[in-house]
Amino acid sequence: MRIKKGDKVRVISGKDKAREGVVERVYKNADKVLIPGINIYKKHIKKNEKMPQGGVVEVPRPINAAKVMLICPKCGKITRTGYEVVKNRKYRYCKKCKSRI
Repeated sequence: MRIKKGDKVRVISGKDKAREGVVERVYKNADKVLIPGINIYKKHIKKNEKMPQGGVVEVPRPINAAKVMLICPKCGKITRTGYEVVKNRKYRYCKKCKSRI
C-alpha cells in the first residue's frame, strides 16, 4: 500500500470529495484507511454505563485507499508515488516534484 499512517491525503471521490485529513490507521488486508472527520456515519448506542440514556453517536469509518490521494509535503499537490531503492533501503518519492516523502 502506498499510503502510510501520518500521511496527509485528499479524498478524490465519494460523499467527502475534496476534503483533506491525516491518516490515523491503515488496514492493509482490507485496503482501507481511517481518517478522522472523513466518512462519518451515525451509530445507535444502547443504554450503558457511559451513556445511561443511550443515543446516537457519530463514528468515522474506514474508506477505501483507492479513493484517497497523497498530498506531497514539499509541493503541496496531490500526487502518485514512486519507489526508489538506495543502499538496500526503499524510499517513496513524489512523481510531480521528484522529492522524497
